[in-house]
Amino acid sequence: MLARIDLRGNALPGVRELASLLPRAATDIDSVLATVRPLCEDVRVRGAQAVREITARIDGVDAEDFAVPQEALDRALAECDPTLRAALEEATSRVRRVHADQRRTDVTTQVVPGGTVMERWLPVRRVGLYVPGGLAPLLSSVIMNVVPAQIAGVESIAVASPPQRDNGGLPDPGVLAACALLGVTEVYAVGGAQAVAVFGYGAGSCEPVDMVTGPGNVYVTAAKRLLRGMIGIDSEAGPTEVAILADDTADPAHVAADLISQAEHDPLAGAVLVTPSEELADAVLALVPGQVAATKHSDRITTALDGTQSGVVLVDDLEAGLRVVDAYAAEHLEIQTRNPREVAMRVRNAGAIFVGAWSPVSLGDYAAGSNHVLPTGGCARHQSGLSVQSFLRGIHVVEYDEQALAEVAPHIDALAGAEDLPAHAAAVRIRQRG
Repeated sequence: MLARIDLRGNALPGVRELASLLPRAATDIDSVLATVRPLCEDVRVRGAQAVREITARIDGVDAEDFAVPQEALDRALAECDPTLRAALEEATSRVRRVHADQRRTDVTTQVVPGGTVMERWLPVRRVGLYVPGGLAPLLSSVIMNVVPAQIAGVESIAVASPPQRDNGGLPDPGVLAACALLGVTEVYAVGGAQAVAVFGYGAGSCEPVDMVTGPGNVYVTAAKRLLRGMIGIDSEAGPTEVAILADDTADPAHVAADLISQAEHDPLAGAVLVTPSEELADAVLALVPGQVAATKHSDRITTALDGTQSGVVLVDDLEAGLRVVDAYAAEHLEIQTRNPREVAMRVRNAGAIFVGAWSPVSLGDYAAGSNHVLPTGGCARHQSGLSVQSFLRGIHVVEYDEQALAEVAPHIDALAGAEDLPAHAAAVRIRQRG
């Protein structure tokens, strides 16, 4: 359980080569496109009937209408355990507080007298938010998707989540309760690639959306790739992952528990410890089996920790550790070192950073106020997590008067001539006659 990778004693290679040496789940989206493409095409052509047949075949639920009735949403909220409802309300409050500060304001720049460019921030009109319901129904993902969309000003929000046979063919009750609590009234009991197809093409009572966000399995991700361009997407999410950069001040019990908590998500989940302390590595490796045995999902966790996507990476010092975690670009990165905030501020690549002994990833999954829809598979090198910004588009509004255009016309002449596009220059010059 948890293989060792020893990078001590030698100069670390460049970023690309270093990343290839680190444990990470391999997700071959292309391999499932052949399955996903005809499924999505069937939804495009036959609409609701195709959705019904696919759902019956894959989820074992045969429902004439996959739209969740309002009474089911109301009932789920009314029957929600008070403790769970309080937790949903507190998590929502914290996420709203953080995301409210992400609002953008329109900015007008006076380029020259009589010439301005305004950048307007406008939300997409309609979004489809996907909430997984496979190994774990992620009701917290309702909050993480819906809240930033609402704050951005998205006027039409639909949620899709897989039907559950033991819930009468409806999505998980907690997912429904979270939707009701947030005021989402358009919810669909459909999962997988077919849910993305419903959002993209429209089917039944669901009108097409402009954008789809939310995590999902490889089939969901493949469908998002397939429909990208027709719809916007947040990312092509792969298996979840955590990296922990820790030194000899870290509590090995905390580190072991945090690796295990991420492995609980999925047999493909990645859990990586990077440390210059062999003593810490030994202590963590000694504690992991006992902690795993005490958990509910020990088989799933064992598969993840035994897999090639998880391991302990030994480095010479924290400087080398920082290079390693930057090359890895983890979805979640914990810093458990001396002066953890100082170390965290030196990190360049991570979806979210959790600083110190009292900021575990589990906090961010639920109630830190941060968003847990984050880039995976090293995409944190170039991509951010879900935010209010994800649902906004910047549009430049250009306004020049006659004099301002006349003053810049010679430069447009020169540039258009260099590009051999004389009609561009003529469109300006025709305004200067008279």
